[in-house]
Amino acid sequence: MSGATPIFVTIMNKGRVILDQERFSLTIDRLCQQLIETYDNFEDTCLVGIQPRGVWLSDRIYNRLQHILGHASFLYGKLDITFYRDDFRMRAKPLKASVTDMEFW
Repeated sequence: MSGATPIFVTIMNKGRVILDQERFSLTIDRLCQQLIETYDNFEDTCLVGIQPRGVWLSDRIYNRLQHILGHASFLYGKLDITFYRDDFRMRAKPLKASVTDMEFW
């Protein structure tokens, strides 16, 4: 697909395209449609992205749902789990914590 920005996953120091931008957008759209079919009005629902890299996906989902619904009818937050990771003390250099942003908590 010419002109499409690839989505990469790194495996053993080698990059591999698993979804190009067009297919990734289609996947996000379908996921959002399934969320709408399942939760309808999103009453008593919140979306939480896990800092730092899970926020990339949750931002896309949140923004797409806002666009489809015409508004955000649910809460959205970002949670840092740095110091709950099982590899926290096994790293050569200290982990850097991200900001937890969940004003509804």
